Amino acid sequence: MGSKTEGAGNYGAVSKSLHWLLFLLLLAQYLVGEFMPHIGGKTPNEGLVAWHLSLGAAILFFLVVRLGWRVTHPVGFPPSLPLWEQRAALAIHWTLYLLLLVIVVLGWAAANFRGWDLVLFGAVTLPPLAEKGMKWAHTAGDVHIWLVYALLGVIALHVLGALYHYFIKKDRIAQRMLPGNPG
Repeated sequence: MGSKTEGAGNYGAVSKSLHWLLFLLLLAQYLVGEFMPHIGGKTPNEGLVAWHLSLGAAILFFLVVRLGWRVTHPVGFPPSLPLWEQRAALAIHWTLYLLLLVIVVLGWAAANFRGWDLVLFGAVTLPPLAEKGMKWAHTAGDVHIWLVYALLGVIALHVLGALYHYFIKKDRIAQRMLPGNPG
């Protein structure tokens, strides 16, 4: 079932670390995405654009690690949590994972459309998903942008759920993921 503290409704240090690391990477990615120049036909892969691609590769890496950890170290719900809340939480969590994965892959293809490589941690060049100039990869970039808005909506639901448990239900569900909390 995992480490001694993981399972039986408790998140261990690895789960918490991956959760908050992905949060920080996504926050940085969103801010870089907001402030980087509009990507046009002659936009160079430098500055904030290069940061955006690097952060995207890091998000993909840690998302895959997080998914692997979650599948191999499942954490159950407390028995007191109503079934509808369990289903809602699962739906929101897996929608977050799916959207993140799709957004990153579409962004990767869009970068390849421009002839740009994705480089993980400045050291490992990821194989291209599309050849330069492929029309579908350009469209992937447009879909990538629109799905970010859907992701923001699902993140808002996730945060609202945590706030609901913390302030209204006061059932310690939200505290399970807080750093420094034993679970």
